[in-house]
Amino acid sequence: MANPIAFPSTTARLSLPLLFVGQAQKEPFINHALSQIDSLLPAVVSESVATPPSDPQEGTSFRVLEGAAGEWLGHDNEIAIWIGGAWEYVNPINGMAMFDQAAGNNLYFDMYWRTAEQPPLPAGGTVSDVEARAAISTVLEALRTAGLFENSA
Repeated sequence: MANPIAFPSTTARLSLPLLFVGQAQKEPFINHALSQIDSLLPAVVSESVATPPSDPQEGTSFRVLEGAAGEWLGHDNEIAIWIGGAWEYVNPINGMAMFDQAAGNNLYFDMYWRTAEQPPLPAGGTVSDVEARAAISTVLEALRTAGLFENSA
């Protein structure tokens, strides 16, 4: 007879809790996993901050900045999710993308969180390139509006 398959206690990518044979009170494990999935699937964080908000809403997620303090101490670069009256943390994986609602830009994780930096606007040159400069400026503004560049203006 073949040996039974041995499963780990959490999923490989997001460390969601898995059930095990004969487990009592399965509901907390399933509810915990569903709450994390519900917070991560839209791939949106409310904002990127180093300290937890004083009155978070259920299911709200935040990107924890470097130098985190308070309850987030030691959770730099993780995603903090307020679930059931407590903070849950998700370690990002390379390739993870999120949208920061407060900053209005996209974030990409590759060893650390990154955002596209806007190239400098065209400057200098001669009068003959006025139309090209206008076109480039229009393209850059469109990319900024789409959230590909940090809104610094």
